[in-house]
Amino acid sequence: FASLSEARLDPNPNIYFTIVDLVASGSTLKANALAEVEVIMQISARLVVNKAALKLNRVPIRALVNALAAAVAAASKRGAS
Repeated sequence: FASLSEARLDPNPNIYFTIVDLVASGSTLKANALAEVEVIMQISARLVVNKAALKLNRVPIRALVNALAAAVAAASKRGAS
């Protein structure tokens, strides 16, 4: 199962031997009858804002940061349950 941005190719065992994908929940793997074999590495996301944009757009950027923080907190609570 190869993923290129939003484009997805169907898994075909005649074409692919090994597939590397970023996985959050594993639901796409299950939906395509695939299984995780090995974790290559843990990853994390970063939000980068240049200083000029931050000065000019502090309010909308702060709103985005707050929304992202709330989403991460909610996901952590779901994972801890």
